[in-house]
Amino acid sequence: MTKNITVLGIESSCDDTAAAVVRHSAGAAPDILSNVVYGQTDLHAAFGGVVPEIAARAHAEKLDLAVGEAMAQAGLGFAQIDAIAVTAGPGLIGGVMSGVMCAKGLAAGLDLPLVGVNHLAGHALTPRLTDQTPFPYLMLLVSGGHCQFLIAHSAEKFTRLGGTIDDAPGEAFDKTARLLGLAQPGGPSVEAEAASGDASRFAFPRPLLDRPGCDLSFSGLKTALLRARDALVSDQGGLTRQDRADLCASFQAAVADVLAKKTARALARYLEENPSAPTLAVAGGVAANNTIRAALETVCTAQGVAFTAPPLKLCTDNAAMIAYAGLERFRSGHRDDMTLVARPRWPLDDRAPALLGSGKKGAKA
Repeated sequence: MTKNITVLGIESSCDDTAAAVVRHSAGAAPDILSNVVYGQTDLHAAFGGVVPEIAARAHAEKLDLAVGEAMAQAGLGFAQIDAIAVTAGPGLIGGVMSGVMCAKGLAAGLDLPLVGVNHLAGHALTPRLTDQTPFPYLMLLVSGGHCQFLIAHSAEKFTRLGGTIDDAPGEAFDKTARLLGLAQPGGPSVEAEAASGDASRFAFPRPLLDRPGCDLSFSGLKTALLRARDALVSDQGGLTRQDRADLCASFQAAVADVLAKKTARALARYLEENPSAPTLAVAGGVAANNTIRAALETVCTAQGVAFTAPPLKLCTDNAAMIAYAGLERFRSGHRDDMTLVARPRWPLDDRAPALLGSGKKGAKA
């Protein structure tokens, strides 16, 4: 199939309602015709985190508007769309269901093919969208809900080398921000505060570096920051602005150090496959952190591996990545029907043991 393929993508797995249109012809670079994101930060600000019920309701109210705006920005009518791609999981089930039902309605009403997409695959395939990165490449997916090292062999095949056994880095940044009275989302707030801090003041732990493998842990790091904060409050009756900046800088440095050292291990395993164009790609919201990016680039330079990261607007949740991942699946012949279900859990590598345990709904990650 070499003709132009144009896909409408829909994303609603957490707290961003998004729609986008992506066009691609084999042998050419993909073209993002539109990329609309309606954030919900203001709706959740008073709660210190995303409230699933509020998120689901907001998705239901905004999805049709996002789709309409994406089509208008692309300058297309639905007759020019070849397929509809939608995040079918993993994510907050209410939000995922909203997106899937919207996509089903459009597919049925317009008689268009439907393609369910794994949200994690959307992030993992973003280097293909932005840089046409050839397979196989090593992907560090680092976000608010996930942290995994994946070898991307194709649009459908991923090998997980390791991941977080507890908090994801983005989750740890959010919790750190709450502990220090900073605004949500925590990643940008902690990074901004850390800019004026002393990263060497607090000797925070580097979890799991004393163990082999590529698994990560950030829960203990967050607890160490809590204890350091409480000790300061106890000793001096509160935190100064410099205390908070130093806590943020020391925390951020610990996260960057852990990710860099674990990335070096993951690269060693990836390079055993002798890829012709070895590349480390990083995606997810935490990939926007400049300190973390710099640490990862240093590791890549030392090992002679190319480094790529998407622009900020494609690091966080968006529908362009879903449209493109769906496009790759559609081109390979994949189609879904009206039995497509929303999945709260959906590991990319279902052959790997669950990192966070399993339940009635399957492996969590």
